[in-house]
Amino acid sequence: MKILKSTLFLFVLLSFTTSAFAQKKHEIPEVVKIGDVGYLKGELIYPLDDKPTPECHASTIVEVEDGFIAAWFGGTEEKNPDVGIWVSMNLDGNWSEPVEVVNGFENDNLRYPTWNPVLFKPKNGPLMLFYKSGPNPRDLWGMLTTSENNGRTWTKPVKLGEDGKVGHLLGPVKNKPIQLEDGTIVCPSSSEVRKGDKDYWRVHFEITKDFGKTWEVVGPINDGVEFGAIQPSILTYPNGKMQVLCRSRQNVVTQSWSEDGGRTWSKMSATELPNPNSGTDAITLADGRQLLIYNHTIRNSDFPRSRNMLNLAISEDGKNWKPVTTLERKEGEFSYPAIIQATDGLVHITYTYQRKSVKYVVVDPARL
Repeated sequence: MKILKSTLFLFVLLSFTTSAFAQKKHEIPEVVKIGDVGYLKGELIYPLDDKPTPECHASTIVEVEDGFIAAWFGGTEEKNPDVGIWVSMNLDGNWSEPVEVVNGFENDNLRYPTWNPVLFKPKNGPLMLFYKSGPNPRDLWGMLTTSENNGRTWTKPVKLGEDGKVGHLLGPVKNKPIQLEDGTIVCPSSSEVRKGDKDYWRVHFEITKDFGKTWEVVGPINDGVEFGAIQPSILTYPNGKMQVLCRSRQNVVTQSWSEDGGRTWSKMSATELPNPNSGTDAITLADGRQLLIYNHTIRNSDFPRSRNMLNLAISEDGKNWKPVTTLERKEGEFSYPAIIQATDGLVHITYTYQRKSVKYVVVDPARL
């Protein structure tokens, strides 16, 4: 028992030391201003003095034919039964007044909070809005509603179902899916499972060929012991090679690689970047570079720590990363980003702003 405890202590110490080194080893740019390094726009989707709900979190963004749509969960506070999924549209350069489009209402006596919406527009399919419903992150089930008119109206939500490998299907747990050339939609997902007095965070993939009617599960790809990881983003490379970047409990962004189009995955490992147990997102740019949005911090350190600072880092190969932009750096929470590259070539970002609003940012990746 003493040997086990010593080994565990050394692992925790090594994890903290490695992540602290990762936080310090990179030169971090000053907070960006309009016009700097491709930073074109930064605005709140709705003002702090006119909030539709007391709190909000976990935004998502998608491009549609006539603009952009953002969604997030909002209510009194996270986990409260009044938390629903809210949507705002940007069709003329301005964000519309947010409206609640779905919630966890079951009957007059039962309403669950909702969680982590994900918007996705597949080729030759309806706009999809995935979200979760349930009392807490360990006991959620995935829901899906779709729109045939770019978010003006939505279908009645349906449950995604269950699978023996993971229990309730969740769809994309936080970050957007990718769609393969044959139309297959690959959703990056994860689960949080409580066994005894321990939590196990594991990454898996939920795959559909028919827009969510039937599902196949790949994984989990980690055991949740060495790395407790959730909320992956999928990056793509030539010849079917893929990479996921994940939030972890070990103060580092973790990764896994696939050489066969996502059917099998390598052992999870640490990247060179820190992570304060907070959501990230990433995209493969049209020019082949990889772009990550994340908090370049760890928990329980000097300022900036935890979710006080939000950053962009870029990579040519997914292994060597360079922080190129600091979007936020002050006390408070700036977190849970979503990132896409639009048809105009620009990068469009949303993220939680102090849990009071959602911030929208536009960046020109050619200048990063």
